[in-house]
Amino acid sequence: MEETRGAMTLESIKTEVRAVMNELFENCSEGHYALHAGDMLVIGCSTSRVMGYHMGQHSTEEVAAAIMDTVLPLVREKGLFLACQCCEHLNRALVVERECMQKYDLTEVSVKPALHAGGAWSVQAMKNFAEPVVVEDIRARARAGIDIGGVFIGMHMRAVVVPIHNENTKIGCANVTMARTRPKLIGGERAQY
Repeated sequence: MEETRGAMTLESIKTEVRAVMNELFENCSEGHYALHAGDMLVIGCSTSRVMGYHMGQHSTEEVAAAIMDTVLPLVREKGLFLACQCCEHLNRALVVERECMQKYDLTEVSVKPALHAGGAWSVQAMKNFAEPVVVEDIRARARAGIDIGGVFIGMHMRAVVVPIHNENTKIGCANVTMARTRPKLIGGERAQY
C-alpha cells in the first residue's frame, strides 16, 4: 500500500476520522437530534477520494481498514447500528449487521462486495461486522450520516434531514459532509414545538 500521499498517513487519517466522529456525536446529543441505542448511522466512503484520486480509481483496503478501526468502536460504544454504503456498482446497497436487518425488517440481497464492485469501505464492513449482511436499502431510516468523498448518502436518511455545518471538513483529501435528522414539525400557527 502506498501509505502516504503528501503528508498523509494512516495515523493522520485516523485522527481526522476521530475528530469527525466526535463532532457528529456532539451535534447529535440533545433534543430531537439525539441519537439513541439502536439508531442507524449511515456512512458512505470513497477511499480513492481520501487518498486524493478520482472516485473509484484507487480503492484502498488499508485506508478503509484505518477508518473502520476508528469508527466501529465508537459506534458500538454508543449502541448504534452502522450502515456502510456500497458504491454505485452495487446500486448503493448497504452492509449492516444481521441484528439491524431484523430490527428494521430490511431486505437482504445476494451479493458479496468486492474492491471494485462495492468498494473498500463495504469490504471492510464485511470483514469487521459480527454478522454482516447486504441489504438493498435501509428504507430511509438512518438518523445521522457521514459522507466521505461525495458519495451521496441522503437517500438513506429519514425526513427531516438537517445538515451539520461541521468544522472538520476533510479526511485525507476527501471532503466530509454530515447530517442529522429531526421529526417533522406539524401544525399551523397555533402549534408549539
